[in-house]
Amino acid sequence: MARKTKAEAQETRQQILDAAEQVFATRGVARTSLQDIAGAAGVTRGAVYWHFQDKADLFEAMLNRVVMPCESALEQALANPPESTLSSLLDMVLVPFEALSTNAQTQRVFTVAMHYTEYTGDMAIAQQRHNDSLAGFIEQMHSVMLRGQAAGQIRTDLDVKGAAIGLFALVDGLMRQWTLAPDSFDLMKVGRQATLGYLSGLQP
Repeated sequence: MARKTKAEAQETRQQILDAAEQVFATRGVARTSLQDIAGAAGVTRGAVYWHFQDKADLFEAMLNRVVMPCESALEQALANPPESTLSSLLDMVLVPFEALSTNAQTQRVFTVAMHYTEYTGDMAIAQQRHNDSLAGFIEQMHSVMLRGQAAGQIRTDLDVKGAAIGLFALVDGLMRQWTLAPDSFDLMKVGRQATLGYLSGLQP
């Protein structure tokens, strides 16, 4: 049998990752075996092991195919540092809402990562990536709030670090709730309204 070309091997790899997204979303990561993924992908278990060392390696590769919602916001903030205004905070917060609600693959992977994964053992590395992106997002909001406070746009009696964490909790909670029931509310609309309400409480 002729060996697969590089392009064919890459196609098989993507096929396996596509199947993993679907099976993880249906069965959960812990209850999914590599044989389950191989069957869904229409390949042998050996083919899965050819491309991935184990399930944790496959899971990490699946995550690496997408930019998670808060990572999108962080990337944009680092590329174009926001100004010290409340409108800048609103713009930052709307980025993950838009990334999640308009990209089916991002939604699927985020849902698996948030609701169908136990971050123990070999999966801990994926949890660290998630924690790092969240910490970066919170720090960016904190930085904007500090500048806004210095400019007189945010109350001087406010603990802005706590306010940044609170704003992130609002964002994270809405995204988690929406992925459980996407048809229950409009993430962009409700997210904007909730964020505006939160930000109004920061003003002098």
